[in-house]
Amino acid sequence: MSQAPTESHSRIVIVGAGFGGLTAAKRLANTPLDVTVVDQNNYHLFQPLLYQVATASLSPADIASPIRGILRNVDNIRVILAKVSGVDLPRREVLADGRRIPFDDLIIATGAENACVGNDWAHFLPGPKTIDDATYIRRRILIAFELAETEPDADERRRLLNFVVVGGGPTGVELAGSIAELANRALASNFRVIDPRSARIVLVEAAPRLLTTFDPSLSETARRSLGQLGVEVRLRTGVTECDSSGVSIGSERIESRTIIWAAGVKATPAAEWLGAEHDHAGRVMVEPDLSVPGHPNIFVIGDAALMLGANGKPMPGDAGVAKQQGKYVAKLLIARSKSKTFRPFRYRDLGSIAAIGHKSAIVQMHRLKLTGVLGWLVWSVAHIYYLIGFRNRTIVAMNWVWNYLTLQRGTRLITGVTGSRIEDMAKCVLSRAAAKTDGAALPYAATATLEQSSRQAPQSVHVDGRIDQAGDPAKR
Repeated sequence: MSQAPTESHSRIVIVGAGFGGLTAAKRLANTPLDVTVVDQNNYHLFQPLLYQVATASLSPADIASPIRGILRNVDNIRVILAKVSGVDLPRREVLADGRRIPFDDLIIATGAENACVGNDWAHFLPGPKTIDDATYIRRRILIAFELAETEPDADERRRLLNFVVVGGGPTGVELAGSIAELANRALASNFRVIDPRSARIVLVEAAPRLLTTFDPSLSETARRSLGQLGVEVRLRTGVTECDSSGVSIGSERIESRTIIWAAGVKATPAAEWLGAEHDHAGRVMVEPDLSVPGHPNIFVIGDAALMLGANGKPMPGDAGVAKQQGKYVAKLLIARSKSKTFRPFRYRDLGSIAAIGHKSAIVQMHRLKLTGVLGWLVWSVAHIYYLIGFRNRTIVAMNWVWNYLTLQRGTRLITGVTGSRIEDMAKCVLSRAAAKTDGAALPYAATATLEQSSRQAPQSVHVDGRIDQAGDPAKR
């Protein structure tokens, strides 16, 4: 049982307003406790649907809601927009953008970010973890088709129409399927020179099968469904090299201008802030009540925490786990405020789901397994249920119905660059080696274009598939 500390605790700081942090805040609403929510963004983001923003099915506003709006009627909670950089343990203060925020109890729910898995080049591959990531990926995908329409060189046109997704987990599977549907259906009749249906989508996974947390039969169903959509699935093959014009998987080279990283994540630096023990992915090892060893008043939840489930394996990094942990810690703190004890955390496994295209999904809920349209209906209901706000749920449901009936994507917008600079943007994609040679090793004669683009503030310059707003590769 988690014992209540002897001193009075009244000030609670929650770092991060994702699934775990926001659930904890809502559970602590209208209690005698003073709660402060700190987040570097002013919105709560529904990350499971970021891939649909990246593939033009939804707009960012459909899957995000302002934090202040969600908590607007709660008097005991204040919201601070700031980026946390550390925790002063002796003084019990959170360090955020030059200010110190005192706490009696601290909940860290900062989530995860893309992991490079030891490869420098993976740092520069886009992966859908934020709204900026998703809109950047959308821009890259749509620009690839636009450039291919006017590209005279057949080899370069082929590179532009090749799309590689690295990672066969739920994110990679959903991205690959959605890109295939975008090319085969939504864009099929929109171009005059190219046929978008000729696009090649390759999904690369180092494991023997896709979706390793699912039952093998469902993994095989997912592989077959992706194959029907035209996705090439490469199993037991890891990416050995990557640059601005393609990837090497084993001894094979795949030329591509659009490579998306979905092969893993790592925890944000909560372990560094706390000086706490952590695993190879940076997840803080926590006690049965989700507190940090030696610090009963500090809790780490969600993707930033490492806790083993009943099966002896780490709990999955999904919304269900984070929400349950946020709810638990809030109840524990309320019990402590009343000098009561509280039982250790127990995770209730609600199952796993993954979508494959706009009308197929796989669902695993203990012994129940669903596939196809029925699985997609369950997937849709579950995601709409978890969305924050009536407006978001209504708009997402309407968009899905529209996409289902018309096979169109309503948010095919290229943002962040004007049409007159689309060509320049593509020619500014450099490998690190090329960047170090001041353009001498560029695949195009684009040194002047790069120089011109860097002068067109706030136009971004792309370096190894990522955006550097200052146009300086060294800053990456």
